[in-house]
Amino acid sequence: MAKQDYYEVLGVSRDASSDKIKQAYRKLAVKYHPDKNPDNRAEAEEKFKEISEAYEVLSDPQKRATYDQFGHAGVGGGFGSGFSGFETFAREFEGTNFGDIFGDFFGGIFGGKTREKEQRRKGADLEYSLEISFEEAAFGIKKTINFLRYDVCPHCKGEGAEPGTKKTTCPECGGQGEVRMMRGFFSINKTCSRCQGEGSIIQKPCSKCRGEGRIQVNRQLSVKIPAGIESGSRLRIANEGETGVKGGRKGDLYLLVYVQKHRIFKRERDDIFCEIPISFSQAALGTEIEVPTLEGKIRMRIPPGTQSHKLFRLRGKGIPNIQGYGRGDEIVKIVVRTPVHLNSEQKKL
Repeated sequence: MAKQDYYEVLGVSRDASSDKIKQAYRKLAVKYHPDKNPDNRAEAEEKFKEISEAYEVLSDPQKRATYDQFGHAGVGGGFGSGFSGFETFAREFEGTNFGDIFGDFFGGIFGGKTREKEQRRKGADLEYSLEISFEEAAFGIKKTINFLRYDVCPHCKGEGAEPGTKKTTCPECGGQGEVRMMRGFFSINKTCSRCQGEGSIIQKPCSKCRGEGRIQVNRQLSVKIPAGIESGSRLRIANEGETGVKGGRKGDLYLLVYVQKHRIFKRERDDIFCEIPISFSQAALGTEIEVPTLEGKIRMRIPPGTQSHKLFRLRGKGIPNIQGYGRGDEIVKIVVRTPVHLNSEQKKL
């Protein structure tokens, strides 16, 4: 199949200026870029290939002059059968967002912009598991915990360089933290591989942190556990995680709270439940019994004729609401012990 005339591919006249050719190419590159045509990618790639091939010839004065005189025969050897504008471009800039590539030229049409220096990275979040008693969960408590984390190196103050020495400007990028690569009319900024985007090079790394700018330390911290907390709750303590990389802010500490089971009480939301056994005669005649509460024992009256599994509610004796809305109740379940063998007095009853 005969190749289409390069001037026709770009939609320009044969006497078009280099600026006109560049302008036409930009417009067509935007229109037919495969990333802009996901529903018709194969056709867009082929069109993009033709556009790129035409521009590569017509943007070069020497190649253009040869093409004007001899046509495709004069420049055909320059590409060969394997030429692909898109594939060649993608191969050279593999792993790069096309928004970065086109951003400089098309004013954000692709949502792109020149690659910035390597961003400061937030430190890692940490988790700490803490086990507390049933009573501590009910009324809240302060606990001191110890854990390991990365913190700013006190020797170099996070700079990574040995005190008394200086960082030198990276000779590869001139302190910019990035280098510009050119591909014909395209250009792209990439993070400098020598300084890793820092723009400077440490000549003598810190003897304590070995240039990292942070070291692992033991952190002792007092934490407040709120009253009414439930087992499995996750508390966030801001900025108590690890120090960030390259001056990034600290991460957070997440406290995972587990509440021990109680030998008497069971909890349902803000209410607590317990079972109190009484004798058959106490249930029949009525009595006064001691009932455990979170604050200690209290006396409670059992009326005559109380049936087994009867529930009594002690208001305000449960768990404090974690949001401050009062307290739950204590539910006392009476369990009547039925005797296997009755004595004479029990038989009279």
